[in-house]
Amino acid sequence: MPSQVLKVEKEGGAAILTLNRPQAMNALSRELRGAIAASFIDLQADDAIRVAIVTGEGRAFCAGLDLKELGSEDTGGPGALEESDLVAAMNAFEGPIIGAVNGHAITGGFELALACDLLIASTEARFLDTHIRVGILPGWGLSQKLPRLIGISRAKELSLTGNPLGAEQALAWGLVNRVVAPEELLPACRALAADMLSCDDEALRGYKKLIDEGYGMAFSDAMQHEAETSTRFASGVAAGEIAARREGVMERGRKLSGS
Repeated sequence: MPSQVLKVEKEGGAAILTLNRPQAMNALSRELRGAIAASFIDLQADDAIRVAIVTGEGRAFCAGLDLKELGSEDTGGPGALEESDLVAAMNAFEGPIIGAVNGHAITGGFELALACDLLIASTEARFLDTHIRVGILPGWGLSQKLPRLIGISRAKELSLTGNPLGAEQALAWGLVNRVVAPEELLPACRALAADMLSCDDEALRGYKKLIDEGYGMAFSDAMQHEAETSTRFASGVAAGEIAARREGVMERGRKLSGS
C-alpha cells in the first residue's frame, strides 16, 4: 500500500515525489524519511524512470526533521536516529533529480533540497539553516555542499546566524537555477524533465555521474578522469548511432529556432 506521507506519480520517464504532511510543513518524520529512501530505491530499480522531481504539498517544501517526534520519549531524542539514509538513497539514483522548492526549506529540508541535482524555486521559497539554533550539526551534507555552491563566506553567514535566504537572493547567489511564479513551478520542472528525457538514456546517467565524480577531485585529476571515461564510453558507440543522433540534434535545433 502506498505511503500516505509521500505521493509518487509517474509520468512517462519521470517520477514526481511530493512530501505530503502539509499540516506539519512536510517535516521529516521517521515514516516520511523511510518512504523517501524506499521510493528512490524503487525508482532506481525501475528502468522506465530516468528523472525525478521532488516537491512539497502545501506552503512548505520541507521544515526539516520532525523535532516534535525526535523530542518524544519514544524516539530517545536526536541521538537515537537510525532511519534509512534518504540522502544516500537519492545519491544512488542515477538519473537527474530536480528540486521544485515551493516554500520553506528549513535545516534538514534545506539538506533535502541540496541532495537534488538542481533547484527551481517558487517566488515563495525560503531557505533556512537553523542547525546552530537547534543545537545540532548537519549530517546530510549541508556544511560541505552549501559553501561549494554559494561561496564559503555566504554559507557561513547563513549557517552561523540561522537567517533566511529568499528566492531572489538564492538565485543571485547561485543556489537555485531559476525562480518562477508558484503556479509555474511544476510545469517548469516537468518541461525541464522532458528536455532531459529527450536525451540518450545511457549518456544522461553517465554524464551526471561524470560531473559528480569529477567535482570531488582536484581539477587535473578530474580532467584526466573525463578523458579516460570519454574514451571508454565512445568505444561502445557505433558510427551509425552518432549519425542518427546528430540528425536528432539538428532537428531539435531547427524547432528551437523556429526555422
